[in-house]
Amino acid sequence: MDAMDLERLPLRERKKLRTRQALVDTALELFTERGFDGVTLDALCDAVEVSKRTFFRTFSSKEDVAMAPTQDLWEVFLEELEICEPAPGQPLFDVLRDALLAALGRMPAQGWAHRVLLSRRLAAHAPSMDAHGLAFCDRTSRAALAVARRRFALPGGEELRARLAIDVLVAAFHRAVEGWIEDPEPTRDRLAAGLADACRAAPGSLVLAVR
Repeated sequence: MDAMDLERLPLRERKKLRTRQALVDTALELFTERGFDGVTLDALCDAVEVSKRTFFRTFSSKEDVAMAPTQDLWEVFLEELEICEPAPGQPLFDVLRDALLAALGRMPAQGWAHRVLLSRRLAAHAPSMDAHGLAFCDRTSRAALAVARRRFALPGGEELRARLAIDVLVAAFHRAVEGWIEDPEPTRDRLAAGLADACRAAPGSLVLAVR
């Protein structure tokens, strides 16, 4: 959400969002400086000057706040999946891809990419973050499947293929992020371009022949 959108919200909502962002930014800064396990929840709350009760109204754990930048993207993906209007006969994978690209376009152009980079670097050295990410990914995939079943007229007995389409999208995203992290200019738009490339490569990967 950009500054103009934020200012349109009621004061209470603006305060909540600003507190949430302060928690994310401070957490990523402290975790990067001291290590994920080197920062207690009490220390984080003290740094932002909020109570633990306020923290737990927004996040469920240190892992949750550390992975918020990427989780925000997938939450918006589910929103986009709810409101998209695919053309009749459009492949489900294309619908999913377009929803994720639209969600990427809604991420802040300034700051979001940097937060994702910090979060990914932390996850590489924090097994609990990796486990949290896997659980979140599974919940999100199940939620996406539920939306697809409810909103789109999928043929009967196609739940397996629908779930595989979601899994392929998630895999394409992870491959795109891997390349993006090494990019000298890892911007939001470059991640979107990498995701589009990975999605284009996905069908061919299923028929890639060995020699």
